[in-house]
Amino acid sequence: METSPIPVVTVQTAPFEDQRPGTNGLRRKTAVFEGKKNYLQNYIQSVLSSIDLRDRQGCTMVVGSDGRYFSRAAIEVIVQMAAANGIGRLVIGHSGLLSTPAVSCIIRKIKAIGGIILTASHNPGGPGGDFGIKFNVANGGPSPDTVMERIYQVSRTLEEYAICPDLRIDLSRLGRQEFDLENKFKPFRVEIVDSVEVYLQMLRNIFDFTAIKSLLTGPDQPKIHIDAMNGVMGPYVRRILCDELGAPANSAVNCVPLEDFGGRPPEPNLTYATSLVESMKGGDFGFGAAFDADGDRYMILGENGFFVNPSDSVAIMGANLSIIPYFRQYGVKGFARSMATSAALDRVAKAMKLALYETPTGWRYFGNLMDSGRCSVCGEESFGTGSDHIREKDGLWSVLVWLSIMAAKKQGVEQIVREHWARFGRNYFCRFDYEGLDPRAAFYLMRDLEAVISDKAFTSQKFAVGDHMYSVEKADNFEYIDPVDGTVARNQGLRIIFNDASRLVFRMSGSGGGMGSTIRIYAESFERDPERHNRETQVVLGPLIAIALKISNIHERTGRRGPNVIT
Repeated sequence: METSPIPVVTVQTAPFEDQRPGTNGLRRKTAVFEGKKNYLQNYIQSVLSSIDLRDRQGCTMVVGSDGRYFSRAAIEVIVQMAAANGIGRLVIGHSGLLSTPAVSCIIRKIKAIGGIILTASHNPGGPGGDFGIKFNVANGGPSPDTVMERIYQVSRTLEEYAICPDLRIDLSRLGRQEFDLENKFKPFRVEIVDSVEVYLQMLRNIFDFTAIKSLLTGPDQPKIHIDAMNGVMGPYVRRILCDELGAPANSAVNCVPLEDFGGRPPEPNLTYATSLVESMKGGDFGFGAAFDADGDRYMILGENGFFVNPSDSVAIMGANLSIIPYFRQYGVKGFARSMATSAALDRVAKAMKLALYETPTGWRYFGNLMDSGRCSVCGEESFGTGSDHIREKDGLWSVLVWLSIMAAKKQGVEQIVREHWARFGRNYFCRFDYEGLDPRAAFYLMRDLEAVISDKAFTSQKFAVGDHMYSVEKADNFEYIDPVDGTVARNQGLRIIFNDASRLVFRMSGSGGGMGSTIRIYAESFERDPERHNRETQVVLGPLIAIALKISNIHERTGRRGPNVIT
């Protein structure tokens, strides 16, 4: 019996004023997407309408999620609206699951026009948690500012959206599903693909899997402990580290993706990955790692819980890229880091006679550098590192780089880090996060602080803290001019640079879930003397933090007694 074509329906709606995407797309409390009528549909229509109609007709898009609550319901809406808006094919991960790096990989491999990722990264999940929608463009990377502005402008005037409400797909069935739509000449196609396979094939072409497997299965194998934090990375860890590379099955924990991530924020840092930290402190394991919900961030720990600062991690990777077959084949073109990230990578770039680009926070700023052949490896202090193999930060890629370095050097994590410090010096670095602040209070705090540091007299100011004297050399609001297309990004964070190269940075973060504002304070101090590389980070940076608290008055102005998170 022949089925009749699925109707395309136009639904009247009204615009929402708060759908401007931020650093990582549009993030809100899950209840906003789930409970506000047409909120999800409006934003998806704005994303689809931001693509030129000629490019949209018959094109291919990728869809994936980190598995958080509301993802399946949202995917169904995305499929129905993509069909109604002329998209020809959707490629979706099995059960709706795809890590952010895997989405970037698939977009690039199949030359899709872009992809929609349902994630709020390290933010909590569940009905009371956060939900996010991120649109990646054809190079596999996050939307640049121009695309985000286009999405926002569409959202402000949206009066209707197109949808096929009767279209149903089965996310559990691998393979192709086709649908005939009213007034469409070609059938709409959905392909449910293995979440891991394409990404795994890419990694095989980057790394020496034999060397990593020898490390993990050889006589001197370090016991490893990997925490997937009940996010999307569970299937990737099991398939790649355990099945492919030989790590024992019991070395991977929390590998079942859960809609609420087990009731904890899926954030790989010392504050939230506490079970990993405690396990590593026991001394039974030589290598530990954790991943965030969508798999683009990671944390590395060595024996006895030795913590690798993310700024050090990207610098150590950069200094050892010749170990990785991919970089031996394609060479190393340059490095990039976000402004808030420590200058450890700068010292590696200088030693290797390579360019170093300092960008605003947000992975999208690295895309132009990589597309134009200027940059091979980049990183952010927020536990994200990646290379030009895709256009996203990549947690598992980063872990495999570390395991490759360990295999080649036959050293443990701590020895590798300490040898790096001995060669390049140590950049002591920490970050204080004040989360959930009243947005008005946060705005005026940053405004007033900028006025203080912009005063001409400030650049000649000296701060005495104990026996330390810090002289201001430069203070500004960071501005970035893209060397590829000349676009300018202003107001990217307040910087105070002292004459001994110490730094303070103040930023308002754009990656929250709509629950107040976050102010981050970063402190950094360089130490060349190896005899002084064993000091406690908070002791070394204590005087700088005291200056930051004094000039910002953040505790007095927010009513806080301290930060929510210290990393």
